[in-house]
Amino acid sequence: MEAYDVIVIGAGVVGSAVARELTRYRLDICVLEKEQDVACGNSSRNTGMLHAGFTYKPGSLKAECAVEGNKEFDRVAKELGVPFKRTGKLVVGFTDRDRENILKFKAIGEKNGVEGMRMIDQEEINRIDPNAGGEFAMYVPSSGILDPMQYTIALAENACQNGAVFRFGQKVTGITRTGEGEETGYLVHTETDTFQTRWVINCAGMYASEISGMLGYPVYPVKGFKGEYYVLDKKAGAFLSIPVYPAPNEKGGFSTHATPTVDGNVLVGPDSYLTEDREDYIVTKEHMDGLFADGRKMFKQMKRDYFIRNFAGIRWKRYDPETGEILDFLLEADEAHPRTVNLVGIESPGVTCALPLARRAAQKLISREHPDVNPDFDPVRHVKKRFYEMTHEEQAQAIAEDPMYGEIVCRCETVTKAEILAAIHNPLGVHTVTGIKNRTRATMGRCQGGYCETRITEMIREELGLEPEEVRYSKAGSRMFTGKVREV
Repeated sequence: MEAYDVIVIGAGVVGSAVARELTRYRLDICVLEKEQDVACGNSSRNTGMLHAGFTYKPGSLKAECAVEGNKEFDRVAKELGVPFKRTGKLVVGFTDRDRENILKFKAIGEKNGVEGMRMIDQEEINRIDPNAGGEFAMYVPSSGILDPMQYTIALAENACQNGAVFRFGQKVTGITRTGEGEETGYLVHTETDTFQTRWVINCAGMYASEISGMLGYPVYPVKGFKGEYYVLDKKAGAFLSIPVYPAPNEKGGFSTHATPTVDGNVLVGPDSYLTEDREDYIVTKEHMDGLFADGRKMFKQMKRDYFIRNFAGIRWKRYDPETGEILDFLLEADEAHPRTVNLVGIESPGVTCALPLARRAAQKLISREHPDVNPDFDPVRHVKKRFYEMTHEEQAQAIAEDPMYGEIVCRCETVTKAEILAAIHNPLGVHTVTGIKNRTRATMGRCQGGYCETRITEMIREELGLEPEEVRYSKAGSRMFTGKVREV
């Protein structure tokens, strides 16, 4: 039986951040994840915004962590080698009610410590971005955009680099408390194994409430707010330089917005409606049509010609069943549940808040255990520049050093064979097709893998010595091949 000082349940952005934070100390750390890679839940199914913190109740954990996470992110992105642009954001309005709501949340933002927000007219909107909708707007200079998948991968790889262990395909099915007092520990049971640990930290995202119950805390009521998105290709990205959000409603929620990505695409969405299914990622014509109508108000150049993909995400919010009120993030630890930290209802702005939450979660352990500092901890993740970002001179040098850089596998995103091979041999040991996609952007272009996906699949098979039936697209049961069509 594998034994650890700490088991983190969930390898989303928060779980990966907690693992990284804990590797600053001499601890044996294991992260259990039910999927075959990190960021398979809502950590990858979101807009990729670095939020400023102006829609969250002053004094709330959401507000505190959002402002803290925003202010530190230039340094964090540099440490982890994560693409990031501090673009600012436009929150646009068309009516007097819109103006009232914008001013309300501008005041909230100022109480939360968000700096530099100001109201601007249509003329200034046009100077900032002529393709943004709106008759007036609040300009929020501290907002930014990042790739949430790359960020989660970077946190996890840096944690792994510093000694944390990641175990994929390990869905937690039960937790047994062992011992009392200083002998307290836990057996964490999965579908296939049992792990022994002194501490358990619940970062299970959409399943956090269930894990909470396994630890002896309440099974907190949660609601799933589903949102669908369009992905527009880079031709659309040439027309949008800043995220454009509509005026928030009275409760601080946003409807459809248009957001450029760090890689040059545009995301339009999400809408919002309730779902009860934990993994209801189906997209529908009804909602896609609504996104198109609403998206054109935010982004004047939105055209069906630009659509290349769609997806859905679900924000699992903790709420009060008596009033229906959406509640703050929950981060708790107490003597009734020794050596546990419980995080529930961590939804938007979870990406922005991941490291601030991780520090608070880690502090619960550190203040009790006082572990030794890890003198070898390195916060820097060393990554190579992507081939398509290199100058011609740098590309020539890369090819001279490794001829595999001279073979393009993904034409749309200019991803080379050398980069695919590096991704197949990634530090976390992930070898699904989507795992390679999320690390390289191969298959993310206009043809959505029509040219390169079969080549990537063959490279995975050859490099790892797998039978065709063993190659997976993303989940454990998502076989790329189930058998031969015919014998040759």
